[in-house]
Amino acid sequence: MAVLEICTFALAASADDAVMRAADARMQTDFAYQQRGLARRTTAHDDNGRWCVVTLWSSYDDATAAETAARTAEVAQAFWSLVDADSISVERYTLLD
Repeated sequence: MAVLEICTFALAASADDAVMRAADARMQTDFAYQQRGLARRTTAHDDNGRWCVVTLWSSYDDATAAETAARTAEVAQAFWSLVDADSISVERYTLLD
């Protein structure tokens, strides 16, 4: 079954929106869309500094495999270095149809 992943976070104190937007674009093209099972990924942010990345995966196994791959991928590490680690929340939901 397909899985909807919702990741929310705030930027690290030393990061700014422009740098994050560039890192996110690179994360999307150079890492995320290279992962098996990725169907769609989009990023948003609110007026309070919270960011949200919504990703649609073919399966839970594909989502967890990408999470594991991100731990050693340079482009993913550059992205996550801009994030306040204490602010990260990741939730995964199995689609009903």
